[in-house]
Amino acid sequence: MAKFKENDSTSFLNDYRGKVFEGEWPTLTQMFDITVSRYPSNDCFRQFVPEDFTLTYKESKKIVVEFANHLIASGAKKGDKIALIGKNSVEWGLSYLGILYAGCIVVPLDINMKVNEMESLMAFAGVKYMIADEIVCKNANANNFLNLTETLCLDKKKNERYILNNLEEGELNPKAPEVSSQDLAAILFTSGTTGTPKGVMLSHENLVSDCYLAQKNMAIYNTDIFYAILPIHHAYTMLAVFLEALSVGAEIVFGKRLVVSQLLKELKEGKVTMFLGVPMLFNKLLAGLLDGVKKKSIILYGIIRFLMSISGIIKKVFNKNVGHKMFNFLLKQISLDTNRICISGGGPLPASTFKMFNELGIDFVQGYGLTETSPITHLNPVEAYIESSVGKLIPGCEQKIVDPDSDGNGIIYIKGPVVMQGYYKNEEATKAVLDEDGWFNTGDVGHIDSNNYLYLTGRAKSIIVTEGGKNVFPEEIEDHFQLYNEIGQICVIGYVKNAAMKTEGIKAVIYPSIEFVEEVKEDAKKIEERINEIITAVNKEMKSYQKIEKIVVAKESLPTTSTKKIKRFEVVKLYK
Repeated sequence: MAKFKENDSTSFLNDYRGKVFEGEWPTLTQMFDITVSRYPSNDCFRQFVPEDFTLTYKESKKIVVEFANHLIASGAKKGDKIALIGKNSVEWGLSYLGILYAGCIVVPLDINMKVNEMESLMAFAGVKYMIADEIVCKNANANNFLNLTETLCLDKKKNERYILNNLEEGELNPKAPEVSSQDLAAILFTSGTTGTPKGVMLSHENLVSDCYLAQKNMAIYNTDIFYAILPIHHAYTMLAVFLEALSVGAEIVFGKRLVVSQLLKELKEGKVTMFLGVPMLFNKLLAGLLDGVKKKSIILYGIIRFLMSISGIIKKVFNKNVGHKMFNFLLKQISLDTNRICISGGGPLPASTFKMFNELGIDFVQGYGLTETSPITHLNPVEAYIESSVGKLIPGCEQKIVDPDSDGNGIIYIKGPVVMQGYYKNEEATKAVLDEDGWFNTGDVGHIDSNNYLYLTGRAKSIIVTEGGKNVFPEEIEDHFQLYNEIGQICVIGYVKNAAMKTEGIKAVIYPSIEFVEEVKEDAKKIEERINEIITAVNKEMKSYQKIEKIVVAKESLPTTSTKKIKRFEVVKLYK
């Protein structure tokens, strides 16, 4: 493996320190000001749907300031919370920045939430303004949402409230308040995979430091083109795509729908170089590509897999990427021929998927983090990646493993400028995970090697304790099913095996893939037989205490978050 050398991603800030900002880190608006001064003519925002629409950094800054002026003229004050609810769009990006330039706090919400859930979170956060897609604006009016000061729309259809029709021309309003890097920038409500959502408070310093420190593990450039296809209200896309691109002067292409045909079209038309996704998406692309080759010719498939292995060895040992040219004809089929780097986050990825993308010539890595850590804490350097690891700790942060077991696995704690200020109006929950010295309990279990690479085992809350007193992590078992096309979703949970001894057995709740169900013409017997075959095959790979003992074939899809993580807490309630 090639030796990793830390990238220089922050030295240029010295030219602006004392002029644009004071202290170690600029605010998000100062970061954007710096980028605009460096790359005013670079394309900033682009979308293809509903129409092809592009803005440069200079053009974007003008609109952002004029929108901030409108908010200030409407009475917005420093620290006011403004809800931002919409699909990925140029208007969403402009609104996010406009809110910050007005000195306010962004409260991004999931547009797929139920109306009562939105209203509840907005009331809890004390939201005074709302900027949303038309459907949300309509629901707000129909259901007499909170007594909001103003409601603005992200869609052109609602002309009188469309944000680009509500601009106050000129330089930034003199009444715009001064904001420091320690001030709160955003409140992000967690996905709620294990219960009630909590409002994570992230400061300007949290988000800006994460932008620049993550780049020390991976270089990104002003010539890069990022693709924002995952929900942008989520910390992963908001930071790793939206804010990272803005920090270097790169372009952001907004995708509105997670539909493979449209995704491939936008990747191609946008000439995307940076593609960030979740494991499910990358598994689907890879499986579709290789299955297509196999159907054409099993001999060709064998030759390609052999060449892929050679390419992988050359890349891993000599740090030479020969695969991108060798397999360019294949990469074109999934619109990744212009792609420079793919990053997987938001969940565990099979090492085999990681390995095969790299063999095909894509610099493919994965990272780790939580909403509470802005979110990136670990990232695999492209020249020194480890397939089984979620990455190397980013500089400026610390990590430790608490109460490790005999294998070195324990609770992962993180400390550094990326760690949240706390949970909004929830001191008890804050104290439960954040100690006085600034150490944050991630709730994840794993171990660290001598080079600060992290290896995840699972979530502490989801541990299953078996009869032999062994701890089983559901995520480790679930990983083995990711490349079976017949499995749409799987959630491994515990069931009570011996109430007196408080021991559990292992149960798999499986929702078959739609494609598989259609292929067997919805024949329940064939579905059950194939799933049993897969369980038997996977059990052979497992240790004796990790074997699945019970199977439930779900008739409906399992509940998920907006980034397609299964809500384990709800599955347990449904199938315990």
